[in-house]
Amino acid sequence: MMEAWRKIRLGDACKTNADSYSSKEGWDFVNYLDTGNIINNRIDAIQYIDVKCEKLPSRARRKVKNGSIIYSMVRPNQRHFGIIKSQPKNFLVSTGFAVIDVDASVLDSDFLYYLLTQASLIEVLHAIAEQSVSAYPSIKASDIEDLEIEIPDLVIQKKIADVLCSLDRKITQNVEINKNLEEQARAIFKNWFIDLTPFSTDGSLPLGWRGSKVNEIVEFHDAKRIPLSNAMRVNMEKIYPYYGATSCMDYVDDYIFEGTYLLLGEDGTVIDKNGFPILQYVDGKFWVNNHAHILTGKTGFSVEWLYLMFSMTKVDSIVTGAVQPKISQSNLKKIALIIPPFDVLSSFDRIIQPMFVKLRNNRLENMRLAELRDFLLPRLMSGEIDVSDIAL
Repeated sequence: MMEAWRKIRLGDACKTNADSYSSKEGWDFVNYLDTGNIINNRIDAIQYIDVKCEKLPSRARRKVKNGSIIYSMVRPNQRHFGIIKSQPKNFLVSTGFAVIDVDASVLDSDFLYYLLTQASLIEVLHAIAEQSVSAYPSIKASDIEDLEIEIPDLVIQKKIADVLCSLDRKITQNVEINKNLEEQARAIFKNWFIDLTPFSTDGSLPLGWRGSKVNEIVEFHDAKRIPLSNAMRVNMEKIYPYYGATSCMDYVDDYIFEGTYLLLGEDGTVIDKNGFPILQYVDGKFWVNNHAHILTGKTGFSVEWLYLMFSMTKVDSIVTGAVQPKISQSNLKKIALIIPPFDVLSSFDRIIQPMFVKLRNNRLENMRLAELRDFLLPRLMSGEIDVSDIAL
């Protein structure tokens, strides 16, 4: 540890849960972030709630400001945390988060975010959570406040944060590029296979196209799935993604799939608010639990074509289960669709495959950038790497 660093109690340099919303404020609408909609500072959805027509969730209470760190108090090892850089109007987050605001004269908010999200500290907080008496392993805001941390002066804090932020900015840039690539691919798919623009002037079914069902074009690999409990995963080395119905839930030390696949949520959260299925386009080596269907295409139908097709196919009519929504394999196989000739599929693939190659390469680069960040993080936070000569 560098001599200029000093130990503090975190609660002496920050405030937690400082501001909450009251119905007396009379907001007409709320933009709400639940704990499950952020992982590793990546928000996948913000729920818009018209308060005049809808009841506000009881947990939609915490106010944040730019620079606030939000940290889920349930199962810290699931990494539902982030730092607020911008926010929509009337933004609230769940009371399941601890909202942490720093004393800017002592702590840099980015520095503290990275300190709190390094693996060693997550392990400390998760160990505390495992000792809780609540229904789920959870921590309290006071557990965060009571942490004793080593910090350098503010200038060094900002330099450390800048090194790490530069890596995360590149990761974010790649994520945005991939979103744009997907939007382009969807636009082309819609033009070809929904609007039929290149093939039909009046919207009628072109010659050689025919009606069919999903069962004719999809291979299911569900029989290979193996669920792993929290207890089984907790001590595993974190190498390969472990996917659930909606996202990567964890990392494990082995894999059961290798290649490019489409995951479609089977139970739990299986559709979005518009009735479209929850999809994950995955590549590489990975593990999947039993809450997502695992799909590839039969001859002529690429995984990418399936991904785009399902992303534009409403499936709410086949969801069963009032308490636990489910899309069964048998119901999924019965979905009706229009099949184009193989030459059309091949022509389409020649256009969109380079987009998905770029998308996969960006994901791979992001994985390597994240590995570099995670390698540097504990060494920067301990003072092992000296940043004093870096210019801000």
